[in-house]
Amino acid sequence: MSQIDRRKFLLGAAAAGGALTVGGLTAGPAPAAVPAGPAAPVPAGPAAVPAGFPQYKYVKTLLKPSQLKYNPTGEIIFPCIRGVAGRIASPLGRYYLYYAPHDAPGGICLAYGNSLEGPFTEYTANPIVKNNWSPHHNVSHVSSPHVMWNEDVKELWLYYHGENTTTRLARSKDGINFTYDKGVLSTAMLPAGTTETSYARVFRHDLPSRGARYVMVFMTNNTSNHRDIGWGWSADGRNWSFAQQPLVRHEEVGAVNIGGPHLLYRNNTTYVVYNSNIENGGNILITEVGNDFTRANHLGVFYNSLAAAPENGRAAAPSFGSDNGVPYMVYEAGERLAGAIAVARG
Repeated sequence: MSQIDRRKFLLGAAAAGGALTVGGLTAGPAPAAVPAGPAAPVPAGPAAVPAGFPQYKYVKTLLKPSQLKYNPTGEIIFPCIRGVAGRIASPLGRYYLYYAPHDAPGGICLAYGNSLEGPFTEYTANPIVKNNWSPHHNVSHVSSPHVMWNEDVKELWLYYHGENTTTRLARSKDGINFTYDKGVLSTAMLPAGTTETSYARVFRHDLPSRGARYVMVFMTNNTSNHRDIGWGWSADGRNWSFAQQPLVRHEEVGAVNIGGPHLLYRNNTTYVVYNSNIENGGNILITEVGNDFTRANHLGVFYNSLAAAPENGRAAAPSFGSDNGVPYMVYEAGERLAGAIAVARG
């Protein structure tokens, strides 16, 4: 493997006095109170990430479906952690944790807390977005919430899927009450034979050559039933263009399926991390894509899933933040649709 640049993570350390950084965005001071296939598995062993990245270690489970009042299907997926102190008026806590069941009817849910290590309290009126949102959509399920703080308009923007063919956008001033905006991604925007475009996350990222200020990474599937990582770019976060070929292909990293992508930044370069299917390791992998998304430097395991509970050989869909300089990763722990939301500390 060629020598890679040793670059610093732009998730950043939180400023002294309780400032916090979540998902690469820094908020102000806190208030006081698929079927298995022939692909070779990713080698086991300790993660070998670029120098300077935290070595995350499991701390605790944050949310279990059995402990939740809103629990229509006995499963939850795709956490997204956001610092809201200093961004919205009278937040319920310093952090909002978004998640959802996947299976019908799904439902975008919220929990809140004052520490990334918990505890988190379930919002009493979950789900905050339902599968039937008249007149905007009436679908079997809505899931995979990713919430981005949009500094331009001082709003929390929620990207979510329903059905698996469509990614949608809703907007909020308080992180609880959302106004529907529009569909932003569908299978019709990608090559013929695309069957899924879901599990999207959106990040503030400049691409001057494309006139873009935002980047989306997402999971895509086609009639071959092998899932890859796709990407797109936008000037405003609402109107998007999409690459017609995957950013990361499953076969390039020895997996049958990959998904749950998240962008990370360090020392002037950009990485995408994503999970592999449990049959091919169930780990979180890392690829350097560069700031212009033209590289494909597959670096291996970013986080090696534990065989013991709650991970049971699978870690997925990571969301990142830091509090007072301590980095954290909030993620799915356990078999798909049979796991929990956990937190690891770097």
